[in-house]
Amino acid sequence: MDNTKDVYGYLMVHFVGEEVDGEQVYFSVSEDGLHWKDLHKGKEILCSTIGDQGVRDPFIFRTVDGESYYIIATDLKIAGHRSWQEAVTVGSRSILLWESKDLIHWSKERLISVGVAEAGCVWAPEVIYDEEEKNYLIFFASMVNLSGDKEPKHRIYSVRTKDFLTFSEAEVYIERENHIIDTTIIKNGDYYYRFSKDETMKNISCDRGKNLSGPFHKVSIPVLESLHGVEGPAAIYLANRGEWCLMVDQFAEHKGYLPILSKDLNPDSFRILKKSEYDLGEGKKRHGSLLSLCKEEYNRLIAYYGF
Repeated sequence: MDNTKDVYGYLMVHFVGEEVDGEQVYFSVSEDGLHWKDLHKGKEILCSTIGDQGVRDPFIFRTVDGESYYIIATDLKIAGHRSWQEAVTVGSRSILLWESKDLIHWSKERLISVGVAEAGCVWAPEVIYDEEEKNYLIFFASMVNLSGDKEPKHRIYSVRTKDFLTFSEAEVYIERENHIIDTTIIKNGDYYYRFSKDETMKNISCDRGKNLSGPFHKVSIPVLESLHGVEGPAAIYLANRGEWCLMVDQFAEHKGYLPILSKDLNPDSFRILKKSEYDLGEGKKRHGSLLSLCKEEYNRLIAYYGF
């Protein structure tokens, strides 16, 4: 949805955690982006029956023509299935994908191999449309041992597609001194902002650039740099407030998402909300994504799934 005046509410697509059926796709909705209600009585909306038979880090987006919605996600199940060591070193090199025309009826999930042959995993895939290249940039984290590495390291890789049927070869997109995973990208004005988890410091870092292909330059945001034990950044512009909302998953404390607001993404404008200012609903909300909805989309979801 390009026109913010048409925004009526928001959809959060997420998983719950390492528990029975927790690593699948869940939906929640909100009218203001801060107070959320779980759809479908808090039960999963989509389940994977292929690959690892688990879904983590689901990312939802609307195609640039507004005709379709896609959800892509990590093909991974930890609960009763894999250890984290296995997940990192011999995990799936594919992403899960669902397609829908109405947010209600979804295609059967399919696996898309995007990881390089040397990758131990493909984690937290996300998508953004590249206005200059006229295609979609899909980016994700992989643990790879490249020539010159003392040990394998998490980097952000990317592939490109126009139709989600054919994909370019994966290449390194973001590399840092430390391990880096969980990247989300938003555009504000002339700049693209990339928020990523520093896997060593366990906090969120930021850089920005005028082109998705770079160059990007670090932006120091004190609030984010001082907040440790978080991952899975998800961002959206809250049209009703005229503010950006960055959600971060408080994985270290097992608390789920925490909202952080910023008026204009100015480094000094970020503030962590008090508990009295938001309500994430009954179910825990782990690493997911956010989508703006018009009134018809919002009402359609509630009418079909219910609370």
